[in-house]
Amino acid sequence: MSEDKTPSGPDLTKGVSLADFKDGKLLGHVGSEDVLLVQAGGEIFAIEPACSHYHGPLAEGLVVGDTIRCPWHHACFSLRSGEATRPPALNALAVWEITQDQDRIRVQRKREAPKPSARSVPTPERFVIVGGGAAGFAAAETLRREGFAGAITMLSNDGAMPVDRPNLSKDYLAGNAPEDWLPLRGEDYYQSAGIDLRLSTNVAAIDPKTRSVTLGNGDSLRFDRLLLATGAEPVKLQIPGAEQPHVHTLRSVADSRAIIKAAGSAKRALVIGASFIGLEVAASLRTRKLDVHVVAPEERPMQKVLGSEMGDFIRTLHEENGVNFHLEDTVERLDGTRATLKSGAVIEADLVVVGIGVRPRIALAEQAGLAADRGVSVTEYLETSIAGIFAAGDIARWPDPHSRHTIRVEHWVVAERQGQTAARNMLGRRERFDAVPFFWSQHYDVPINYVGHAESFDAVAIDGSISGKDCLLKYSKGGHVLAVASIYRDLDNLKAEFEMERSRG
Repeated sequence: MSEDKTPSGPDLTKGVSLADFKDGKLLGHVGSEDVLLVQAGGEIFAIEPACSHYHGPLAEGLVVGDTIRCPWHHACFSLRSGEATRPPALNALAVWEITQDQDRIRVQRKREAPKPSARSVPTPERFVIVGGGAAGFAAAETLRREGFAGAITMLSNDGAMPVDRPNLSKDYLAGNAPEDWLPLRGEDYYQSAGIDLRLSTNVAAIDPKTRSVTLGNGDSLRFDRLLLATGAEPVKLQIPGAEQPHVHTLRSVADSRAIIKAAGSAKRALVIGASFIGLEVAASLRTRKLDVHVVAPEERPMQKVLGSEMGDFIRTLHEENGVNFHLEDTVERLDGTRATLKSGAVIEADLVVVGIGVRPRIALAEQAGLAADRGVSVTEYLETSIAGIFAAGDIARWPDPHSRHTIRVEHWVVAERQGQTAARNMLGRRERFDAVPFFWSQHYDVPINYVGHAESFDAVAIDGSISGKDCLLKYSKGGHVLAVASIYRDLDNLKAEFEMERSRG
């Protein structure tokens, strides 16, 4: 906390009563530090009040058992230990000791942060993780957190350490976040945790019989357990002129850096595709004062996912911020900076960003003989058709107990949560992956939170006002609610997630 910030609420060292609590919570301070008191069941807990992910206000979150969930991006923390128990948060929060004398509750002192559990003597087991994204990183970190002492090798074809990928199209691209915010952990973490992170490393093949992977340079690496977390890659634009240097896709840190560099001298940007990524890029480039045009074949932006009413709102929101839409149209060719559309219209743009979707990287899995169906098929334990080989993240197609279908989801938080579950199952835990999918999208000052998964829906129930930026939308099919989206209804969104968890299977 900065020294010039006024501490919140009452001085908790002097004591408060339960009558001072509102909805089971009370925000106060100890010295210069803010502290959140939480009543859960018959107990009172004292915890740091800001989520360790993006500092969401836990006072506005949801208490479930002896945990508290962040209203912004659904991270979860243990009220007893402060441990981050669910992504996207990674770091634990501080907790304080309290005393309770009849109705008077006082916060005494901060507990010492638990020291990382020392790893036992290394075992012969060798775990290999192919992929340096959300799922791969979460798996490696979880293995060490769970006390695994064997060898962990993480193979990434990216040149950058695992990063907070959502930021690449949001605040970092907009110029509102420095690059040193991007790494999920610093380089020293991998060294101290004994994780052999190999960047810019391609995997050429996986041999399930010899339990080995062959690297691009011909080297071989044996494994006892393997996690495939190869992620997805942007779909390439297949039109004349698509290979020109001013045409970009966005997936990696290098991609985001290249777009930022190009934006420094560009005047007009053309975004091809009205996907979440495409429109987040459009918003970020408008923040950088570029003239932005979006071309997409849909009648409305993101109508398939969010419905017509929300699609109309998103279009209006972007138009109010200066974005020009060319919908129900496509780009047929790029001649230098000249883009010719199917309609015959021409757009001059010195920066082009293509956001027309991604496809899962499943070639390695298919070559290894793993069962695949528009993704790598896994069990509820995230194990593939070959024992000891697991898959997580954008490539995994798993049996979802809520929708009662096998699904594949390209969401950051889902990938992190799958990485954690896969890691525990690599250790033999037999933990089902049954988390409700969640993602968020940011458009200027408007956040959209979405829980569940609806590949299609036949009804949308709207509570509140979409245009007023205060709404909760429920997407259902055959009377069964499959997904919920919201704008500034964070607590309601958390409650919807919790209800879906309770109704699983």
